[in-house]
Amino acid sequence: MKPAIYVEGLTKRFQVPRSRGGLKGAFRDLFNREYNEVAAVKEIQFTIPRGEICGYIGENGAGKSTTIKMLTGILVPTSGIVEVNGYVPYKEREKFVQGIGVVFGQRSQLWWDIGVIESFQLLRKVYRVSAEDYKQRLDELVERLQLQDLLNRPVRKLSLGQRMRCELAASLIHNPAIVFLDEPTIGLDIVVKTEIREFLKSMNQRYETTILLTTHDLQDIEALCSRVIMLDDGRIIYDGNLEQLKTTWGKGKEIVLHLNTPVPIERFEELTQGLEARWSKDNDYAVRAWLPLEKANVSAILARVVSAVDIKDIQIHEPNTDDIVREIYKTGSAEAPQPVLSPTEASNLVPEGEKVNV
Repeated sequence: MKPAIYVEGLTKRFQVPRSRGGLKGAFRDLFNREYNEVAAVKEIQFTIPRGEICGYIGENGAGKSTTIKMLTGILVPTSGIVEVNGYVPYKEREKFVQGIGVVFGQRSQLWWDIGVIESFQLLRKVYRVSAEDYKQRLDELVERLQLQDLLNRPVRKLSLGQRMRCELAASLIHNPAIVFLDEPTIGLDIVVKTEIREFLKSMNQRYETTILLTTHDLQDIEALCSRVIMLDDGRIIYDGNLEQLKTTWGKGKEIVLHLNTPVPIERFEELTQGLEARWSKDNDYAVRAWLPLEKANVSAILARVVSAVDIKDIQIHEPNTDDIVREIYKTGSAEAPQPVLSPTEASNLVPEGEKVNV
């Protein structure tokens, strides 16, 4: 079986006008425009099998939207191979669009001044969906996305959250095999975001719909995606499992203990000997234990400490995806970072007689 999306050596370059300064330069630009060539996407390649939900992430200007536009046939690639659902998007447009759905968070495919249901009916004709299939699909979408009270309202009178639910329904009227979601939860409150995430998960499980999701909200990625592709300056710097990314880049788990009575830090070190916990002291009533991610046996640490120390409160901090991605973009590479050293290990790297602060 062919993959849902196949991309090899995909490149897109744009000719950007270059302005010359001053009145004379502006006059020359009228008759002899000069251009700079900018590569937005640079020889990327990936394959997405059918039924997968894949996150496609990157900073502003990394090339995410340009990639989506090539995958949906809006832009023609400068070079490379792209196949979506067995079609070359920009060559076989009429057949190709029958099998895809697209939601752009900041653009609408609904008609602004007419009722939502009328937009759906127009899209039914555009996609040539039979009346029977349309009714069955519409009834399901209305129920799942809770659109009953919105169908007869003009789109311009909907809130952002209401409109995004209608946009999702519009993109799925023809039951596409592949759905492209570009910032589908942008600007939405947490309740609506959660509803949309749950709907997308259930749709994927029921119909094995392939979903390519671009977003700046990494909670969308964590909630939906088993795989993430990370783009930086037009190139893919990571393609793999989200959990593997956390394991490779996560700096470990941290336990914060708030105490009822002061306890020397040496006491915690004694209690957790052999568990590789690294203790530090915030003040007399707060201590922290840092654990390497691959050996983060939180339950073993707490089992030893709770029975011996009077504890008021416990906090456990997991690796944060936002922080991990931010750190990767700082380095410009998703290769495994250097291991984090304990204060003792760092001190051992310094020649004798030299002082180091850690």
